[in-house]
Amino acid sequence: MSEEILLNITPQETRVAIISDASLHEIYVERKSKRGLVGNIYVGKVSRVLPGMQAAFIDIGLERTAFLHVSDVCMTALGRKGEKEDNIAHLLQEGRQVVVQVVKDPIGTKGARLTMEISIPSRFLVYMPSASNIGVSQRIEQDEERLRLKGTLRELSRQSELNGGIIARTLAEGASDEELAKDMRFLKKLWQSVQDKLRTGKAGDLIHGDLPLHLKVLRDMVNADVIRVMVDSRETHKKMIEFAQRFVPEIEGHIELYKGERPVFDLHSIEEEIQRALERKVFLKSGGYLIIDQTEAMTTIDVNTGAFVGHRNLEETIFKTNLEATQVIARQLRLRNLGGIMIVDFIDMDSESHKQQVLAALQRALSNDRAKTTVSNVSRLGLVEMTRKRTSESLEHVLCEECPSCGGRGTVKTAETVTYEVFREITRHARLFDAEQFRVIASDRVVHRIEDEESDAVAELETFIGKPIHFQAEPLYPIEQFDVVMM
Repeated sequence: MSEEILLNITPQETRVAIISDASLHEIYVERKSKRGLVGNIYVGKVSRVLPGMQAAFIDIGLERTAFLHVSDVCMTALGRKGEKEDNIAHLLQEGRQVVVQVVKDPIGTKGARLTMEISIPSRFLVYMPSASNIGVSQRIEQDEERLRLKGTLRELSRQSELNGGIIARTLAEGASDEELAKDMRFLKKLWQSVQDKLRTGKAGDLIHGDLPLHLKVLRDMVNADVIRVMVDSRETHKKMIEFAQRFVPEIEGHIELYKGERPVFDLHSIEEEIQRALERKVFLKSGGYLIIDQTEAMTTIDVNTGAFVGHRNLEETIFKTNLEATQVIARQLRLRNLGGIMIVDFIDMDSESHKQQVLAALQRALSNDRAKTTVSNVSRLGLVEMTRKRTSESLEHVLCEECPSCGGRGTVKTAETVTYEVFREITRHARLFDAEQFRVIASDRVVHRIEDEESDAVAELETFIGKPIHFQAEPLYPIEQFDVVMM
């Protein structure tokens, strides 16, 4: 299975598309105004202890206080030995400073989720200062390789005098001893730097921030299946090459600067795929379809035969539709970045053999997912319950907002999302057509946002295309509608 990673870079946002066998499987969006926090280490101050929830709210300098459960409290960091305490009131008091790390971004009305069990990743390893074990990713299945990695890491840890726990990541499979040693030296220097900052840090200070998305791609997403990483920004390409030369030289040759006339996301119809990923209905090749509904509590996926009538009998038609749906469901979970609790309502099957085959097919389809998934058996009602680890907002929550017209029953794109679509469309027109100037007709909200908050970006875009751009508000346009007129 070959993979390709495409990066679309603008001053306001970075978008990363993972292409597998010529099909979009994952999309990541990081905006300048709202960067992800997962992996960041802060000095926090306990603002409130909740014994009834066995949790505490921690002020880390964000708009909303973050959440720390008792299960994520590190006894070593508190200077306590012995068994883990399960009463938050015995561990933390209001006003106390603690070192915490973000494990989940703020989602909806919820603040960030924290842990005191700090972990710092590198290319092949994860370092946990408060632990003491040597572990290997469960995705590395060969016993011989697991034993080799454990032995090598134990010896390297002893030689480097790096105290704490070490886990070999999936990418460590087949890595040489020197590559692992280089990673360990890097982690030791990074942890020393973190400790130096902690000595003078005060409540609310960011001690360590994780990499930006374009560099995180090189650290976490490039594996043996990736044939190339293509980026459409010369400046970002230079930064990625420098990062690769320093930390992952083996992938430097895979990083390419995209110089094509068409936008890089036009290569695999990615813009259209993103649009489809925001819709409730997903069509299957056979004629069946899925209905995906995302709520705050859970996500439900309903499988329907639709126009597929089969060729033999009803049971066979249902079985084939459910089998096809398993592949599409696995792809949609990754593409939409859905997480938490999910209920899949497959079409009812009478055959126990068919139920088990569909369940096995779903588990196989999910095996390549970067996020941890857990799938239960088919219930008496024919439902499959599953969970998928969620660390950040879903694609819909990143790109859309609650629709003001329908009272929250659906979503529309935000003015920010439409603004960036306008900029991309202007760039596309400038490359394809020889116009003297451009006029954009859009909704009041979009035009006001562009004129108030994106004036610098418009000036940069005008310089880039060498043409003036004018904006006209149209009160009758809904927020997602706009026209780019060449003049």
